[in-house]
Amino acid sequence: MPEPFIVRRETQIAAPRATVFAYLTDPEKILSWMGSDATTELHPGGLYLVKDIGDSHHSARGAFREVVPVHRLAYTFGWDGRQEMPPGSSLVEIDLIERDGGTLLRMTHSGLPNEVECASHDKGWAHYLGRLTLAAAGRDPGPDPGVSGDM
Repeated sequence: MPEPFIVRRETQIAAPRATVFAYLTDPEKILSWMGSDATTELHPGGLYLVKDIGDSHHSARGAFREVVPVHRLAYTFGWDGRQEMPPGSSLVEIDLIERDGGTLLRMTHSGLPNEVECASHDKGWAHYLGRLTLAAAGRDPGPDPGVSGDM
């Protein structure tokens, strides 16, 4: 059986879990670090949509599977107009853990279809989690220059 394609990332954020959770779920706060428009319906089955991500300007779309305020998010994820990774075809899981006076964000993105998409999403998550780390800590990440690749 082939090895699954998964991206795992952790980042320490100098902010409480409630603040980090808000930056992951509140559309206005999401836009401070990613995308040009966002819609979130925070209940299982609710919409996750962030438009114009990265230099490809694709929209990420999926549905929430788990919403446990200040602790955990899980949502399906994919790209509008991309056959190799359509909306809802992968899964993003985020756990927020109190650590060292701030929050450890632990993210797993599973269900990626191949090595190319895995590498692209790894690069994209590194970029956007870096921006989230700044924004949630009260710093301005500046305009998003985008990233090479689709995530």
